[in-house]
Amino acid sequence: MSASSLNRRRILSLWLPRLPIDRIQRFFNSAGLGKNHNDPCIVVIKDTNALVIHALDETAERLGLHIGQPLANARAMCPDLKVFDADVVADAKTLSDIADWCDRFTPLVALDAPHGLFLDITGCAHLFGGEAALLQTLVRALARQGFAVSAAIAGTSVCARTLTRQTSGIIVADGGEAAAIDRFPVSALGAGEAITTGLRRAGLKTIGDVASRAPSEITARFGARFSTLLAHALGQGDAPINPRKPLPDYIVEKRFAEPIATDTMIAMTLSRLADTLIVSMEKQGKGARRLEAAFFRTDGAVRAIMVETGRPVTRSAVIDRLFRERLDALADPLDPGFGFDMVRLSASRTEIVVQEQRDLDAHVHDNDELSLLIDRIAARIGGKRVVVHLPEDTHIPECAVLAAPAQHHLAAAMQAEWPARAESEPPLRPLRLFDKPEPVTVPFATVPDGPPHQFTWRRAKHAVVRVEGPERIAMEWWRQDGKQLTRDYFRIEDAEGLRFWIFRDGLYEGEVFDGDGKPASPGWYVHGLFA
Repeated sequence: MSASSLNRRRILSLWLPRLPIDRIQRFFNSAGLGKNHNDPCIVVIKDTNALVIHALDETAERLGLHIGQPLANARAMCPDLKVFDADVVADAKTLSDIADWCDRFTPLVALDAPHGLFLDITGCAHLFGGEAALLQTLVRALARQGFAVSAAIAGTSVCARTLTRQTSGIIVADGGEAAAIDRFPVSALGAGEAITTGLRRAGLKTIGDVASRAPSEITARFGARFSTLLAHALGQGDAPINPRKPLPDYIVEKRFAEPIATDTMIAMTLSRLADTLIVSMEKQGKGARRLEAAFFRTDGAVRAIMVETGRPVTRSAVIDRLFRERLDALADPLDPGFGFDMVRLSASRTEIVVQEQRDLDAHVHDNDELSLLIDRIAARIGGKRVVVHLPEDTHIPECAVLAAPAQHHLAAAMQAEWPARAESEPPLRPLRLFDKPEPVTVPFATVPDGPPHQFTWRRAKHAVVRVEGPERIAMEWWRQDGKQLTRDYFRIEDAEGLRFWIFRDGLYEGEVFDGDGKPASPGWYVHGLFA
């Protein structure tokens, strides 16, 4: 065998021609409302102001109904027809769930919308007894789940897809793509109705007829895109599939002859997989920053949980602890059903581990402990809820601090430099700053830039006894296009000793105008409270 053939990809194509009907039937079965199998059923969708058949079951197909047929004609042919409305979103969700289940065979699974999938099984078919055994296992499993399925394997995705639209169970050897699809009609290529009709009018009824013509002739008549599609179908090169998930850096998994269902077995399995994963990463000098555990149930359902870390993890005990925290905190606990027959642990993001002197440097130990604490809290409540605050180079109060995830910005937060407070001076910024300034009512104030003498906030009146200011802050014109107004801030103390940070939004007779373009009074807001 040549080196080029060894590197040739192998693509398994799945097509679920009755996916909408099968989804509805599965729903009825799960609810104990199974329908009479002798009743023809169809799914209809609106097309150009008319309801047409979108999917149909085997009984309806035997009666002569077909996809694209108007509902009125179908009812005339079969008055007892059961009709369901199409739910494209639910169909896409079902296809995505099937793709999740197919991850047990290969991590490279791509959607072939609306009702198909591509699996890149290059180099992994032998794990399941060969390509024939893999194809049979997959088809039988989906059939047990209640889906009609057609599957084929070829060297290119276009060839495999073409085969599934005409037959099922075909495995094409490398180089045999052209012969395998030679007799099929041109419609099997899925090139579109206009091109298919044009080919038939030209007397080209089968793919073999089209392939017998010179490529330049086909390109001139039907375009380069169709010529490329035909070449890929014949095995002459191929466009790569687009996997729905990026390939993880490291993957370890455990399959079970007898499914597991207890929390103890799940925890033990994750612990052993963590040991294996750490050994694999150590050989490359790497640590994990993002980890995902996937649990594959025997009925096809898949549950995945993910944890992230602030620093590269190089110890299996840390991984074990993080997943224990995550599992304990799940609002929707893992439901094993009849058991998990496979558990997979993957590191989707890794980094080179930087060696540090740990024996003599106490700061390194402190940083490690803090990072581990943040990781454990994030595993329980979510990484977005554990934040650090970073200073921003701006004088606008609400933008001067950035709340960032602590797992990714801990080092920056520890090195951040905050403005120093002047000794024996009151603070310039309040202890509590509101996310959104709250409006206050000011009956009168000293103009043009004086403070209010009293104000009403949250239905309570406050008499001003002491004032510091104003501190004028102009907005960043290069960012907000002149839409925000100049602010004059005042540090105000009322008669009860409460201290407020209040600003006037806009300058008198300079920035605030009414609907007629005449100067109007600016608004007043409280932005924070001092201690």
